[in-house]
Order: sequence, then C-alpha cells, then structure tokens
Amino acid sequence: MKEAPLSEAQIHPGAVVEAGAQIGTGAIIGPFCHVGPNVVIGDGVHLLSHVVVYGQTHVGARTRIFPFASIGHEPQDLKYRGEASTLSIGSDCTIREGVTMNPGTAGGGLATIVGDRCTFLANAHVAHDCHIGSDVIMSNNVMIAGHCRVGDFVILGGGAALHQFARVGNHAFIGGLAAVENDVIPYGMALGNRAYLAGLNLIGLKRRGFSREAIHELRRAYRTLFGDEGTLKERAETVAVEFPEDQQVREILEFIQQGGDRALVTPRDTRDAGA
Repeated sequence: MKEAPLSEAQIHPGAVVEAGAQIGTGAIIGPFCHVGPNVVIGDGVHLLSHVVVYGQTHVGARTRIFPFASIGHEPQDLKYRGEASTLSIGSDCTIREGVTMNPGTAGGGLATIVGDRCTFLANAHVAHDCHIGSDVIMSNNVMIAGHCRVGDFVILGGGAALHQFARVGNHAFIGGLAAVENDVIPYGMALGNRAYLAGLNLIGLKRRGFSREAIHELRRAYRTLFGDEGTLKERAETVAVEFPEDQQVREILEFIQQGGDRALVTPRDTRDAGA
C-alpha cells in the first residue's frame, strides 16, 4: 500500500473508488476493495481487502470491515423496485468476513440503521429496513430478516435467526441456533427452536454492572408478569402498580404495550417463568 500521512486517506492502487465517493480523513481502503459513487466512508474507517461498499451507504468513523463483506447492495426483497434507500452504519463497529447488510425499501421506511460499537461476526446478515441498536453482538451466521428491531446491548448467538418484523429489547440474549418468531422482552433470554423465554439474561445484567437489588426487582417483576394468574394484560397492570418507579421494569412494560407485528416470546413452562 502506498504510504500517506495520517491526515490523508490511504487507497491501495488495486482498489476501485468511484467518482463521487467521499473518503474520510485517515481512512484505509485496502487491495481489491470497491467503493461505489454514493458511499460515504468516515474518518479512520479501514476496509481491509476485497470489501464492496455500494448504494447510498454511510460507514461511521473507525469502523473496520473485513474481506468479502458485501455492504449496501440492493435488498433481497422481491418487492424492491430500485427506489432510493439508505444504509447507515455507526462508528467503531467491527464487520467480519462475509457479512451482508442491505439498505431499506419503500415498504419499510427506506432506511436500514446500525448503531455504534456493534460487532458482526463472519457471515452474519442484516436485511432491509432493520434497526440495530448500539453495542450489539451478532455471532457467526446470525440471520436478521427484514424490518426487525434490535435494541442496545443485545447478544445473538451463532446461527440464530429473527423472523421478519420481530423485535428484541435492550440487553436481551438470543441463544445459538434459536429460531425467534416473536418479540423478546428487554433483559430476556430466548432459547431454542422455536424460541421460548428461558428467564432473564442474568449473566449479561451482571456484566453490564446492574446492582443485585436491580436484578432482584427485575426477577420479582418477571415472575409476576409471566405467572399463571389472569391474562398478560392483567398481570402487566399488577406489575405497573407494584413497581411504579423501577426504570427497568417500566422498560419491559412499555415494550409490551407498544406491541408490534409479532406476538411475545413466552416461557415454555413454569420453571422458565420462575427465572
């Protein structure tokens, strides 16, 4: 690679950067990369080699993209008719080998959005019109279908799949090979095919620095919310009265109240409801 001052972009002579592309300060475009004419590459971004970034795609500062990733090509949606749509990727993300990310469609708001500090391991896929929060980890071969919403600090284990329009709340954990058809509450842990709610993401909560008291209160609310008495609506009303000031519990209740196109992932049996 031809050396250049840190204030300049370094573009390998074997790379193709089309006229119109915007390349940020200190960016590195490695050998055999292809950057399309409407792409914006942020400061300090590093495309290692054999990376294709196309469409109306914005890659945030200091994001690293590894070989054979395909970023911003037209969505895999048979209803797509070439409408102008965008893909926005945040800062400080890591996008490993073979990852694919698609822009939005007219049927989903014309935008796919990825937050900051996310990690996408090899061959993960983010489909059209998805909104991915910050600090998300998608392990190898994770498949996110169109129109999904994934909150902050979510971890998806290898080979997990989200059905289109599914929502996953903040701090949730999706187990490896889980097939998630429905919405996963914030702080929840979904396992299996088809996925069921296996309790709270207790390990994740501890790692994120939640206090023992906060985790204890979440567990109490969870037991009531997914207990045997009454309907879910009635139990949610009970939880709202019992935990009026608890921010984490309120977040779960708001997630349920907002609803979506899918139902909720629920416990498989009473053992899961007692987590």
